[in-house]
Amino acid sequence: MLTGNATMGLKYVSRDELQRRLGEVVLIEALPTPHYELEHLPTAVNLPGVPTAEAAAALIPDPTSPVVVYCSGLSCTRSRATAIGLQKLGYTDVAVYEGGKADWTENGLQLETAASPSHSK
Repeated sequence: MLTGNATMGLKYVSRDELQRRLGEVVLIEALPTPHYELEHLPTAVNLPGVPTAEAAAALIPDPTSPVVVYCSGLSCTRSRATAIGLQKLGYTDVAVYEGGKADWTENGLQLETAASPSHSK
């Protein structure tokens, strides 16, 4: 189970925890597809907006999988909306990385593009 502070029923993860858990969690970017294609966190998949059951199941077949959702940064609310949507669909281990792309890059960490060779999803 993911750790972090719970506020309004959501769990939050830090950048450090997310870095440790990359590859173990389903990392979801909640921004529109053009933003995702331009650049995203390593291993992330795109699920823009409030998820439908079909879209969520295609990316996260197991509703008990650990999931982390992010967007552009602290002022962006898309990650929280997507996380709440996943919880309403029955996903049980959902957290938000509030810092998003801004925190990631401000700390010298690399992003990748949809065309990056390391991108496998």
